[in-house]
Amino acid sequence: MGRFFIGPRVACGAAINGGIRENHEFRKIGVIRMTSSENTSHVMPTYRRTDLRFVSGDGAWLQTEAGEKYLDFGSGIAVNTLGHAHPRLVGALKAQAEKLWHVSNLYEIPGQEALAQRLCAASFAELVFFCNSGSEAAEGMIKAMRKYHATKGQPERVTLIGFAGAFHGRTLSALAAAGNQDYLAGFGPVPGGFEQCPEFTMAALEPLIDETTAGIVIEPVQGEGGVRAVPAGFLNELRDLCDVKGLLLGFDEVQCGVGRTGKLFAHEWAEVTPDVMAIAKGIGGGFPLGAILTTGAVGTCMQPGSHGSTYGGNPLAMAVGLEIMDIVCAPGFLDGVNNLAGYLRQQLSALIDKYPDIFTELRGVGLMVGLKCTCANTELVAALRAQKLLAVPAGDNTVRLLPPLNIAHDDMRAGIEAVERACAYLHDQQAGDA
Repeated sequence: MGRFFIGPRVACGAAINGGIRENHEFRKIGVIRMTSSENTSHVMPTYRRTDLRFVSGDGAWLQTEAGEKYLDFGSGIAVNTLGHAHPRLVGALKAQAEKLWHVSNLYEIPGQEALAQRLCAASFAELVFFCNSGSEAAEGMIKAMRKYHATKGQPERVTLIGFAGAFHGRTLSALAAAGNQDYLAGFGPVPGGFEQCPEFTMAALEPLIDETTAGIVIEPVQGEGGVRAVPAGFLNELRDLCDVKGLLLGFDEVQCGVGRTGKLFAHEWAEVTPDVMAIAKGIGGGFPLGAILTTGAVGTCMQPGSHGSTYGGNPLAMAVGLEIMDIVCAPGFLDGVNNLAGYLRQQLSALIDKYPDIFTELRGVGLMVGLKCTCANTELVAALRAQKLLAVPAGDNTVRLLPPLNIAHDDMRAGIEAVERACAYLHDQQAGDA
């Protein structure tokens, strides 16, 4: 349960891959605030923000300055594993804050030892490095994969092969690994040593491998790329290929890891393990925390001076991460995720049948759900916000639904009803335009 793939339907209208359609209805919704000369903010304009200002949260709900409540099906882009202000996470953070916030990594940090042990016991890993974000985790994974070959006397093996539609973060190396030229534009020379495979097939992949290849980096479920799940068979083929060629297999589970798909890690559905893996987002439940998990062979190549992070593995983050693991790994928790996912799939499938002019495909695994749209995905996101439901756009004209893993059934039902109201609104608008 929790795994679902529904094939595409024939699109019934022209998709718009830009901004919100310039009509009066969507201007009236007013959810997108464009940067202008009248903007007096001193925050660097790196985000296309909405005009919503949230001041508090409780479970799956957020509240604005004006007192309006929104149902959060974005979860901070798969970050708020257990929703907002979960009492156990608040308690763990407060208890640690009263004792110790930060100490240099020049000293042993008991929380790191405890969380590393928990992560290794629950995964393929034997060693863990702690950082603060998904980008940091991806960057460290890239370094570890190259360092492994250098220590084996093969310094020429530096090239990492990724896949079209991937997203690994915003550092230059992470952007280069994904190969999205729009994100790289304007930042000067692109770091070398990266290739992108156009599709999930061995026929496309094998010609890219040569004597410089160090390994393969892949998201078991692409998030930013449109909630595209990699076929289990292909992941197994990658494992076999890497074993034969002496390559490393790196998984980016920053978005799809830590229970999001109904398994602790998404690759467990394929029953295949990597050599190194990047995680973040869900492991902190909203607190900045990332990690690089490796086999012993890979991790021991990272000796003193090869990598570091001033704040990585701080006592506050470790306390929250340990509490997340206690909750997510508790008996029955992931069963609950899969039950919720099955219910959501059933309801969304019915809406796809009812509104083929809005949706073309249901994608995803567990509570990492994608709705590929016929209309512009930004239109659907805006219509959902008008119904007090928060969702997240993604590539390939897709909208992501990422509710908390512990969302109450009544809240899930309320979210589905909001999706239906938004669809009805867009359907009526399209009928009026015809």
